[in-house]
Amino acid sequence: MKRTILPLFILLTTIAQAQTWQPVQTQNTCDVRHENAAALVGDSLYAIGGRGMKPLEALNLKTLVWQRLPSPPVEMNHFQAVTYNGEIYVMGAFQGKYPHETALPNIHMYSPRQGKWRTGPTIPTERLRGSAGVVVRQNKIYMVCGIIDGHYDGHVAWFDEYDPKTNAWKRLPDAPRTRDHISATLVGDKLVLAGGRNSTARIGKVLETTIAEVDVYDFKTGRWETLPATSNIPTQRAGATAVTLNGKAYVIGGETVQLKAHNEAEIFDPATNRWTAGPTLQQGRHGTQAVVYDRKIYIVAGSANHGGGPELNTVEVLK
Repeated sequence: MKRTILPLFILLTTIAQAQTWQPVQTQNTCDVRHENAAALVGDSLYAIGGRGMKPLEALNLKTLVWQRLPSPPVEMNHFQAVTYNGEIYVMGAFQGKYPHETALPNIHMYSPRQGKWRTGPTIPTERLRGSAGVVVRQNKIYMVCGIIDGHYDGHVAWFDEYDPKTNAWKRLPDAPRTRDHISATLVGDKLVLAGGRNSTARIGKVLETTIAEVDVYDFKTGRWETLPATSNIPTQRAGATAVTLNGKAYVIGGETVQLKAHNEAEIFDPATNRWTAGPTLQQGRHGTQAVVYDRKIYIVAGSANHGGGPELNTVEVLK
């Protein structure tokens, strides 16, 4: 009997697509929002910020009930929230309107236990930016890349370490290239940057400035590496969200010059530096953040088209 052997990319893609995105039927609804973030604390997915003043809302992923909570003290948009010590941390966020959004000068934290926001320490003035990637590793928070002047200009390759226990900032080696509208994710000891762009409204170039290369920082060696062109992100886009599941980085959604927000979910394996095509979202979206809960990926809100709308409030889960 002749045995058919599928090429590796086709085989891996077929396996990945055995998963599907499904709508989450919540008991009630949350506000529409985009350029927001999301975070997971306990059993709850928190929808945070967005363009304009948006309420903080939490979806209990067991009861599927949304709860409205105290609003942030300031507008916060274009950021990647993280969870540290049972609290939500916001840094590297913007406020204000396109194209000259300004970076929030302080870290802001929300405590689900106390049900309160508090304004935290200031971020070093010379490192202020928004639309950056933020991750937590070993009780420290890392912020990478971003842009100083909204969508106008000033994209940076900065890489910073923040220690919440000591309120100490440390500059690390710059990333190999500048990028904003980036969502970072940590896979083991490697920080993965895939996607993003160099927004430059100063010359009328924003949506078309997407980046192909994948940059990886190895915390063990303290070095950055730009992967070969064969490992470039298959679908260049910015405003995507990145999460880690099963030792792989998922880059989900995003925006480019096409009208509709991207529905791609592409999967990167740092062990092989290969990409596979995951299942597509039922609703393309950008400007939001996904979370991982119970080995499933949840995504909420965002914009259905490139730019500012229509804003969404739907939830999908990748099982």
